[in-house]
Amino acid sequence: MDTILQFELNGKPAEFSLDREYTLLWVLRSHFGLTGTKYGCGIGYCGSCTVLIDKVPVRSCMVPVSDIEGKQVLTIEGLAANGKPHLIQEAFIKHDALQCGYCTPGMILTAYGLLDKNPEPSYDEIIEGMEDNLCRCGSHLRVVMAIQTAAEELKGGKKL
Repeated sequence: MDTILQFELNGKPAEFSLDREYTLLWVLRSHFGLTGTKYGCGIGYCGSCTVLIDKVPVRSCMVPVSDIEGKQVLTIEGLAANGKPHLIQEAFIKHDALQCGYCTPGMILTAYGLLDKNPEPSYDEIIEGMEDNLCRCGSHLRVVMAIQTAAEELKGGKKL
């Protein structure tokens, strides 16, 4: 049965009428045209579909749209402000922490969640926090360096 769902998407009110059994991934990509959220494995394993729901990284391929009623959803498209990349995006660029770029949106949003919870993570905490995001190109070490740089920016007074 179709239902009207209301939530916040990238800082703006959003609503749609769809079958509640759709996953958030397909609603974002097909209904809202936000293709930065990638389809990877489809079973919540790889992390390429990661978005933030109420600032918590989640695998959108596993989230039924009924779970987002009244919540805040942030995709990679909503992270930049006024045309300027977010500090985590800048750190990824600085460290060339991507190759093909397919996993990058999920990596960046997972890093956001990690730094929101722990703005000064140790090397081991970064490894543990990013462990479930897969990169077939092997840019993991550059991702860790990018997150360390973003954490330094937060120490310097910048805000997530």
